[in-house]
Amino acid sequence: MSTALVWFRRDLRLADHPALHQAVTRQQRVIPVYLHAPHEEAPWLPGAASRWWLHQSLTALTAALETHGLRLIIRQGDSLKLLRELLSETGATAVYWNRLYEPAIIARDRVVKAALRGDGFIAESSQAALLIEPWTLLKTDDTPYQVFTPFWKACRQRFPPAASLPVPRLNGPESWPASLPLASLALLPRLPWTDGLAAAWRPGEIGAQAQLAWFCENALTGYAQWRDWPGRDGVSRLSPHLHFGEISPRQVWNAAANAIGGDPLAHPGAETFLREIGWREFAHAMLYHWPHTVEQPLQTRFSGYPWREDYADLLHAWQQGQTGYPLVDAGMRQLWRTGWMHNRVRMIVASFLIKNCRIPWQEGARWFWETLVDADLASNSLGWQWTAGCGVDAA
Repeated sequence: MSTALVWFRRDLRLADHPALHQAVTRQQRVIPVYLHAPHEEAPWLPGAASRWWLHQSLTALTAALETHGLRLIIRQGDSLKLLRELLSETGATAVYWNRLYEPAIIARDRVVKAALRGDGFIAESSQAALLIEPWTLLKTDDTPYQVFTPFWKACRQRFPPAASLPVPRLNGPESWPASLPLASLALLPRLPWTDGLAAAWRPGEIGAQAQLAWFCENALTGYAQWRDWPGRDGVSRLSPHLHFGEISPRQVWNAAANAIGGDPLAHPGAETFLREIGWREFAHAMLYHWPHTVEQPLQTRFSGYPWREDYADLLHAWQQGQTGYPLVDAGMRQLWRTGWMHNRVRMIVASFLIKNCRIPWQEGARWFWETLVDADLASNSLGWQWTAGCGVDAA
């Protein structure tokens, strides 16, 4: 009987999982694997809040697989070496995974795919994390978009997306390869904030589905009116679930359509919400076409901006929510306590750091990267450059 490895990355779910579907369609048995290789994402290794979430999400995925009689095989090291070892140990002939779009991961995956195919194995990747892949949507002159409005207009011509895939019937091997215990990855940060994270979130596919259902029932129709009010439960709080792939953007789109009972783009609340999904797509397109923007301004004329030089104490006060400006401090303390901050407050605290304190936007981006449970390289870079005025649509 043929066997395939399904390489789970940031797609920690079983429903609407194209790589998993491809594996069970083409092979008779599947072995789910998670390879812990944060060094392959350098210099943007996951921050403390992301590591906490990853631990919880892998725990949830392990439990979900067990209900189907499967195990999650965990290994740590270099991805290509680990995959070759697992292929040898299990007799599997194929590896399937879903694509990610950060520059370091794209480069790694190209090497892995070419090497495995060179070894004579099947190595296939699928689209799952985005509705539209960055290289497939260009302007009429074949150059990438730099302005969101025409980008979103072009996106809309390709919607609605296909129906979401159900959880397939899963069959595992008769014997399983060895696996590391999850605790050996040492993902949980030794920080005083984990109680706050645990109280605020329910990582995992079940938690993601529950949060999506709550949003569609209670806040979707009023999203256009209430999304900018930090004191209301008017936003989806789906960003970490989307980042870790506990839910797919296609599932989000289809749930919104079902909640509206028609074309979600024809409803003010749903259209405004799905436009935010469009911003996520735009952020990934920007990162794909301009990978230097994680550290350097898109508009190079701002490279020599005269930032404040001696700012360590001021930066620390901002990080700890001790600036003396109530809304700024409330947002920063919420971030420290829960690993999340309302988008409107994110813009306020970022603007304060950059324009009031004249501290480089890269310092803020690095702090968000460490403390946000939804820390996403594409969205984080786009958001900070937007606020700094050195990125897209800059004024």
